[in-house]
Amino acid sequence: MLCATAAERNKEPILTVLRDCVDSDRPLYALEVSSGSGQHVVHFAQTLRNVSWQPSDIDQRSIDSIEAYRERLKLANVRPAIHLDASQAWENWCGIQPESHHLIVNINMIHISPLVCTEGLFKAAGIILKPHGLLMTYGPYSVNGLITPDSNVAFDHSLKQRNPEWGLKDISLLSSLAEKNGMFLEKVVDMPANNKCLLFRKESLV
Repeated sequence: MLCATAAERNKEPILTVLRDCVDSDRPLYALEVSSGSGQHVVHFAQTLRNVSWQPSDIDQRSIDSIEAYRERLKLANVRPAIHLDASQAWENWCGIQPESHHLIVNINMIHISPLVCTEGLFKAAGIILKPHGLLMTYGPYSVNGLITPDSNVAFDHSLKQRNPEWGLKDISLLSSLAEKNGMFLEKVVDMPANNKCLLFRKESLV
């Protein structure tokens, strides 16, 4: 089982946001894109028992770690992890069907992946989410082209040194991607350590 320090630190603040925006009185289906170690999904599942969670990742080590957490905790509401490449079209997302999920969660992926992954995430969310469904992303972002504080500026610089396609994305860019895919930015929640939760709501056809 992998254990990421950042995940241990932020899993409870993120759960607090989820508690405020997720119904607790009916069965729900949630997809976590880029689950990483699995610490988040098993933490969320232990509290949000009405939600059936589908973890995923592109990295086999992460998938193995998720499965180790599942085996240890025996959570009936966490499905076996699937291999998912967010840069691919939704048709390649392991058979996940249109309008099949109430919630999609994506934590700390957008800034450490090429833009094509973010575009793939938003395109898929616009199709996979049910009407009124929610896409929640978490991480550091720039706001109107400005990165604050200095620690995030340095972090952005270090990411781009590692890979020029990485780096903090602007909230306005993500909002635009949401609108192109039938969603809108409903809420921005300031989080510890200069991060934010962005809540994108899928619009209803009615």
